Amino acid sequence: MVELRRRYGAAPWHLLLLLGCFAVAGWIALRLAGEPTAGRMLLWFLGAVVVHDLVLFPAYALVDRALRATLARGRPSTGGPAARRSRRPSALNHVRVPALAAGLVFLVYLPGVLGLGDGTYSAATGLQPRPLLARWLALTGVLFAASAAVYVLRWLRQPGRGAGPAAGGPGPR
Repeated sequence: MVELRRRYGAAPWHLLLLLGCFAVAGWIALRLAGEPTAGRMLLWFLGAVVVHDLVLFPAYALVDRALRATLARGRPSTGGPAARRSRRPSALNHVRVPALAAGLVFLVYLPGVLGLGDGTYSAATGLQPRPLLARWLALTGVLFAASAAVYVLRWLRQPGRGAGPAAGGPGPR
């Protein structure tokens, strides 16, 4: 086992999991091989990979870099005594998580949010399309508000705030 781990570079369970993933992918490929729309599915998949890797990833990496730079301004460096006194929780993930969730919901419901495909929706369901843009905006607002509330709670519970020994107040008697 030690030799396998040294040669492979990871634990044996990792190799088994990877082989299982390849088996599932192969099974799916065999199931789609006889499908008449397999070529179109493959084209859409390859297009999604290209659009993600060449457009979306650089875009959200740039936005994340700008967000990190903006949030890093005004924070003391990690080493000095000022940094130890000011242990504010980072707001970075409190912006990233709701933005990611809102972005994923937007991508999943993209035609409905943008009002595209209303005729197709009506023909397939017999229902009138609902205004998804307002609902998506409301959901995005709720996600960011909940994240901001969690951030405020974390900020209020940090050491050095409130009464008690950590804040220089009276200790237990």
